[in-house]
Amino acid sequence: MKLVLAFLLSLISFPVMAATGISVDSLVNALIFLVIVGLILWVAWWFIGYIALPEPFAKVARVILALLAFVILINFLLGFLGHPLVRFS
Repeated sequence: MKLVLAFLLSLISFPVMAATGISVDSLVNALIFLVIVGLILWVAWWFIGYIALPEPFAKVARVILALLAFVILINFLLGFLGHPLVRFS
């Protein structure tokens, strides 16, 4: 059953990718970008806990880091629509 479902989803996804102009290369680059940014944000999150900031400052730093991650994700997703918040090129 899972094999049949995977086959049906692959039939749906390839024409959609071709119609929207999203190539496999750009998806691989996007995945690498998300992994690298995720690792950087995870290390920053860990470092905030490692340096043992007092509680109000640690919470504020984590909220700022979470908001930064949210803005990066929204910018990433809007880039697929052609209207990112910040263009890097």
